[in-house]
Amino acid sequence: MKIYHLFVTLLFCAVSMAQTTITGSVKDSKNEPVPAANVKVAGESSGTVTDADGKFTLKVSKKPPFTIEISSIGFAAQKVQITSASQNVSVVLQNEDTRLEEIVVSASRTPERIKESPVTIERMTVKDIKKTASPSFYDGLENLKEVHMNTSSMSFKSINTRGFATVANTRFMQLVDGMDNSSPLLNFVLGNLIGISELDVQSVELLPGASSALYGANAFNGILFMNSKSPFTSQGISAYAKYGQTNQKAAGANEYVDYGVRVAHAFTKHFAAKANFSFMKGTDWYATDYRDKDLVNNIGMDRSAPNYNGINVYGDEASTNIRGVATGMLNAGVITPAQFSVFQQILPNYNVSRTGYNEVDLTDNKVRNAKVDFSLHFKPWGDDNEIIWQSKFGFGNTVYQGANRYYLNGFFMQQHKLELKGKNYFIRGYFTTEDGGNSYDMLFTGLNVNRQWKSDATWFGQYAATYVQSTLAGATPTQAHAAARNIADTGRLIPGTPEFQAAFNRVIADSDVLTGSKLVDDSKLYHSDANYNFKDLIKFAEIQVGGSFRMYELNSLGRIYTDKGTDILYREHGLYTQVQKKFMEDRLKFTGSVRYDKSQNFDGNFSPRVSLVYSAGEQKNHNFRGSFQTGFRNPTTQDQYIGFNVGSAVLLGSAPDNLIRYTETLPVTSASGQAIVGGTSTTINGNNAYYNSYTASSASQFAALASTDPVAASALLRKANVNLVKPETVKAFELGYRGQIKNLSYDLTGYYNIYNDFIGNINVVTPLYGTAQDAPNPLAGPTNPGAQSIDALATGNTRVFQLYTNTDVEVRSLGFGAGLNYKLPRNFEVSANYNYAQFDFDQGKDPGFEAGFNTPKHRVKASISNDKLFKNFGFNISGRWNTGYQWESTFVDGYINEATVFDAQINYNIPKLKAIIKLGATNLGGKEYQQVLGAGFIGSQYFASLTLNP
Repeated sequence: MKIYHLFVTLLFCAVSMAQTTITGSVKDSKNEPVPAANVKVAGESSGTVTDADGKFTLKVSKKPPFTIEISSIGFAAQKVQITSASQNVSVVLQNEDTRLEEIVVSASRTPERIKESPVTIERMTVKDIKKTASPSFYDGLENLKEVHMNTSSMSFKSINTRGFATVANTRFMQLVDGMDNSSPLLNFVLGNLIGISELDVQSVELLPGASSALYGANAFNGILFMNSKSPFTSQGISAYAKYGQTNQKAAGANEYVDYGVRVAHAFTKHFAAKANFSFMKGTDWYATDYRDKDLVNNIGMDRSAPNYNGINVYGDEASTNIRGVATGMLNAGVITPAQFSVFQQILPNYNVSRTGYNEVDLTDNKVRNAKVDFSLHFKPWGDDNEIIWQSKFGFGNTVYQGANRYYLNGFFMQQHKLELKGKNYFIRGYFTTEDGGNSYDMLFTGLNVNRQWKSDATWFGQYAATYVQSTLAGATPTQAHAAARNIADTGRLIPGTPEFQAAFNRVIADSDVLTGSKLVDDSKLYHSDANYNFKDLIKFAEIQVGGSFRMYELNSLGRIYTDKGTDILYREHGLYTQVQKKFMEDRLKFTGSVRYDKSQNFDGNFSPRVSLVYSAGEQKNHNFRGSFQTGFRNPTTQDQYIGFNVGSAVLLGSAPDNLIRYTETLPVTSASGQAIVGGTSTTINGNNAYYNSYTASSASQFAALASTDPVAASALLRKANVNLVKPETVKAFELGYRGQIKNLSYDLTGYYNIYNDFIGNINVVTPLYGTAQDAPNPLAGPTNPGAQSIDALATGNTRVFQLYTNTDVEVRSLGFGAGLNYKLPRNFEVSANYNYAQFDFDQGKDPGFEAGFNTPKHRVKASISNDKLFKNFGFNISGRWNTGYQWESTFVDGYINEATVFDAQINYNIPKLKAIIKLGATNLGGKEYQQVLGAGFIGSQYFASLTLNP
């Protein structure tokens, strides 16, 4: 304790000044202690919590008489009058039976019982965190109704609610103590990288579905709130340590460690402070899917295929038409016209790819995450008004999957907040900044390590020459391809050798995509918001008003965005109001909200929400709810300003000024093309991509037929009519019923969403010369713009773009969910939930558009637990199952199989040490499963943990 007092004194430089000491104990109706119960002075927020034996000590600088309040989740709150400066208090809390009485804030921005919430809401409490069988509380969110996780890495899980989500879930928002956790550069949440330590979690609330009316554009398909403990009420030193092992067929058995500490102290009723530190490290799930990316058209295609492009293989994206290589060799003087004629006759008219490197050879497959945060809390007047300064830092290594696979190596993100809040208001401002560290793109690492030892032109030239020689010597096509690859791969750098490592180090330190793969990021986000509740001033209804302002400062030095030489500044703001009123003896609650948001590149949007909740039954335990709201999602900064070459395509945003920002000079490799452009290269910009391109599907059909029937092939070409991206909107309808019968509580939810102007991606093929037209005439002559574009397609003088746009086709989704919680005798508790989800999109009306629903149609989750199985022992067993589903993303499309997963834990409480020992295991069956196509299969994880002063 001397060390503790020295530590907090040096850290916060203050002195304790308590005058009154109240001690006591809190028990339930069965005479069992109630740990973690809140004890505070009525009308104030300062206080303490009970220990594992239900005992507490409350020190306040206030003389009797006064009143204290004792509350705990699942119990009715009690007030006790304090008349003596050293009074001993004994309190018995009465059960409130079910979770329906729990208080939530997020649904309406005001405290209300969960049963009165106007929308579906899920909650994780401190008690739930203690009993979860998952390695961390964030992993445990997967057991909540409506949640489906997308696991890109062991340390990077993305929450998906109500569909339309990849790892980069830009339709979902996550707030930690009111701060948006999203990366300023990437526009989505990086799991719990800079989130919250489980020692500091007070509560977690999840709102699935549209929440734009109160929270703005990004709260489109769901929002997660993580709230930390106050150092005024949760004081002392707490710590945890976890040690375990991960098991996966590809990676084997590997060590896993996770530990953390929390220090908090209230020095006076005016000043308190806290600090948290946590660190986790382990070995990631190896990504070893070596199937060809074109899973639909080339089922079973393996590495022996000439144009193989493995899912977790990089560098094989360098691909070219092998017959076209002869033209380059002729132009370079490598072969004579007579040899060129022979090459044209022998070389096949299809693409060949370079030999790539496996992902496991391009990363150390280690995950690490360190989180540090501290906050200073001031109560100048000793009441509910509080000033908070909070700083959060997150460091780590993890794998993110977007258009490519990226190793975020030494990634660093920080947030700083200043907030003033009181009983009915808050005003906060914060900024987020990040540094990419030594992060790199694995695809470009593979491409450019290959180019370190042999250029693409040399490799393909050797391949073509060897193929011709082998064919003339009597080899079959299969034999000729094998011989050609063997010769072309002469000198290949072998993983594990010093030569390979030296080339690898040079590539990942270079940010030029032509020679390197480093990701550069120094982007920032500035945000402020405020809210005021007039409930103490206006009595006929509860009225709130609020607003927000946000500015992005994008700086990738031209690596990801078109920001080379200058930062991109992008602003948006919003205003909202809400009216809440109860009728019919408080049985009927009406909530009406409306929000206006304006983004600098788009017209403003109004987002209204109307909801009704009716509480039936004598105890108002049967609650029917219905709501309608319109939500919207502004295109992200990536949708607007990206200009990112990912190898197979250039990702190009559609902000009008971005089309001019993006320019690229490309070589023209055919003699006919050089004659048209008057040189060996040409320059294109974003206008070419959006306004002078062919649809990727028609270009693919053209390529399959061009060599045999160019006239018929040209008739298949269709110009891509791609509109600039604009905001996406949704009309969301929801009905629900929460009820309680004795010890059984249940929640039924149904929703129906109609999406318009759905934001997505479309691939186009842009000719480097000529004019894209519907069914151009190939016989119109070399000066005809349409015929010129055909020549560009036929000779490979094109650039593939992935553009950001909206579909004109309406997208609809619907779902149903049911959850129940039943408290059995002898402290057993059973929970179960089911979700059904589907979407409707007429693919025939927009063949090139991918909706990316990425959600199982059926999901079932269940658990049984008892935190007092017998003296000091508890356990929890949980299981989940989901059907298989189609996965669509910019990285790869395919099918993910169904999965059944069981997790379990047993725990032992040591009251004298105020400690809990837990033994846990995830995926007990051991059958590996996948949640993201392209990411590693998830194996089993075993751990033991010790938590002190939980």
